[in-house]
Amino acid sequence: MRDLGVGFRYLLKGQRWVARHGRSYGFGLLPGLITLVLYAAALVALALWGEDAVTWATPFADDWSSPWPGLFRGFLTAVLFALALLLAVVTFTAVTLLVGQPFYENLSEKVDRDVSPDGHAPESGLPLWRELWISARDSLRIVVRAALWGVLLFACGFIPVVGQTVVPVLGFFVTGFFLTEELTAVALQRRGVELRTRLGLLRSRKTLVWGFGTPLAVAFLVPLVAVFLMPGAVAGATLMARELLGEEIDEGGEEGDGAVTTAAQPPSEWPSPGR
Repeated sequence: MRDLGVGFRYLLKGQRWVARHGRSYGFGLLPGLITLVLYAAALVALALWGEDAVTWATPFADDWSSPWPGLFRGFLTAVLFALALLLAVVTFTAVTLLVGQPFYENLSEKVDRDVSPDGHAPESGLPLWRELWISARDSLRIVVRAALWGVLLFACGFIPVVGQTVVPVLGFFVTGFFLTEELTAVALQRRGVELRTRLGLLRSRKTLVWGFGTPLAVAFLVPLVAVFLMPGAVAGATLMARELLGEEIDEGGEEGDGAVTTAAQPPSEWPSPGR
């Protein structure tokens, strides 16, 4: 359970890092603001025309006796909006990272240089278009996985008692895991770590991931909060990626006391930084 606290500390350390680097924080806000406007427009459109879409999709209910058509379609509209909100929370990070790839790559590199004992930041050596392609491809895979979990949890939500208590909590943990994967991908992709290996790294330290991602998932339910926390979340995820790969972290660059910590070394089958 110690890793829960460690993960949460990385989330706080990331926010402190961007607070000390105002220019990086300002640039890091731009992708989140752009994505927020796009998502807000989509959700407003769904709120305005979602009921009409459900009515169009359920012509078989026209012949039902009152009040069943209204109740049935109202329920489906509520379910549709709830799923859209869940999808927005799960995909917000992926879309924001894709929109802001150059911004967040730059921010992550600065964090690496700041906390690396030798001031070195790993580089992918790939052209920007290639990095965008890899990021989009991997993000789509993660979104599909998250959507499958979302459907499963939604179905479990109909189980009496459990569906109203345990399932929402599980939903936050699942969302937190996938949020953390998307955020750590910025630093890990730069080191040449493939998606399958990234997932293996995160599964090996689930409580660390939950400590970082679950509070973030709760905070990201408020769109404006998500925008303002996003740069710090990328910074904190970069610090956590270093721990997952067993890289040293110079606490002097991060905290100001000059100490150097070394995380536990990963198993030999995981790629070393820069591979």
